[in-house]
Amino acid sequence: MVQAVDSVLVAGRGPMACAVIRACGRLGVKAVAVYSEAERDARHVRMADESVLLGPAPAAESYLDVRRLVEAARRTRVDAVLPVPPALAGNARLAAAVADAGLGWIGPEAGVLERLGGDGVEPASERGFLAWVSAEGLHHVTPVLRDRAGGTPRVSWTPPDGLGSLPAAARRLPELGWRGLVTVGIDPGGELAEVAAGFSLDMAVLERAHGLDAVALALGRVSGTPAGGALDAAEGPPYAGLAVQLRSTLPPGTAGRVTGRLPDVVVADRRAAGDAQLVAVSGYDAGDRLDGWYDALLATVSAAGPDAASAARAATELLAGLPETGVPHDGAAVCDVLQRIAGALVPDCT
Repeated sequence: MVQAVDSVLVAGRGPMACAVIRACGRLGVKAVAVYSEAERDARHVRMADESVLLGPAPAAESYLDVRRLVEAARRTRVDAVLPVPPALAGNARLAAAVADAGLGWIGPEAGVLERLGGDGVEPASERGFLAWVSAEGLHHVTPVLRDRAGGTPRVSWTPPDGLGSLPAAARRLPELGWRGLVTVGIDPGGELAEVAAGFSLDMAVLERAHGLDAVALALGRVSGTPAGGALDAAEGPPYAGLAVQLRSTLPPGTAGRVTGRLPDVVVADRRAAGDAQLVAVSGYDAGDRLDGWYDALLATVSAAGPDAASAARAATELLAGLPETGVPHDGAAVCDVLQRIAGALVPDCT
């Protein structure tokens, strides 16, 4: 873990990078964005304090290029590199190159990533958990169920019956050297399936369930973090958390233009009064181009409530009120999932 981080290179794009940059602003940390030639005016670029052009549109020549990312961090003299998606946070080559450059790396060290997998993929198992890992143990352990229709993540949420016992291999993460955020998949037999670093698409479930900021956790900016002992995952989180990914359904490689408002709202935490909390982050503003080179994640919506039904209802009400966005999306399919979670308590998106 890097100490006294006042500036970071945010390695990523889309809604997740926007969420991280927004959190950096709240924490008083300078955020430097990176972008490709296809996204010179992307929303995450406009939100950042500074930005750096990496290279051509193909991700392998820009967002995923280790040499270009390290050079961008050097040139902007940031304290550390904060990788956003598992594809970067789990990249041992990038972690090693950042360390070799004398810069801080926010996440597990390169050697740990090599030993434990950290292979840069979003966990695809139906069951799993999220946590923050220190030398003392697993903290804020949050069980999660995932809907993976056709391999595409749509909705993740905390199961009402908790998780049960953690796989033995997962309990060993602290002693094996893992530090920072972790997203874990568990196979049908109850064993460890996947381990991912960074801000997975499920991470907002942990944030909403515990009322935490994952960026603050990653940067060590949270006071009162548990100092010892693993939390009992069987107890479950104090609130039900849920996260939704709204995606464009344009054919792969097809560009589009966003013409209407996408979800982007932060509602103050009203959980003390028993109300739901809702957070939404869009990767695009009206008028922005949706480039065919990249994953068509339009926005993320996350909610917390006393139970899954309350969280699902809050998320559905926001999605049901969307205006015409200019690009087709899977909002109706997402609402079908939410209705399966909460039954008749959520409205129809159509």
